[in-house]
Amino acid sequence: MKIWVISALLLLSGLTLSACNTVEGMGRDIEKAGESIQKL
Repeated sequence: MKIWVISALLLLSGLTLSACNTVEGMGRDIEKAGESIQKL
């Protein structure tokens, strides 16, 4: 289970960093990633 969570976090962080072009966009992406983690 821990390996799955770590893999998901790494994937999300990679997607977040590659998808956002501005600081505002990065904040929104991080917020969405946090919300999806809370749903687990």
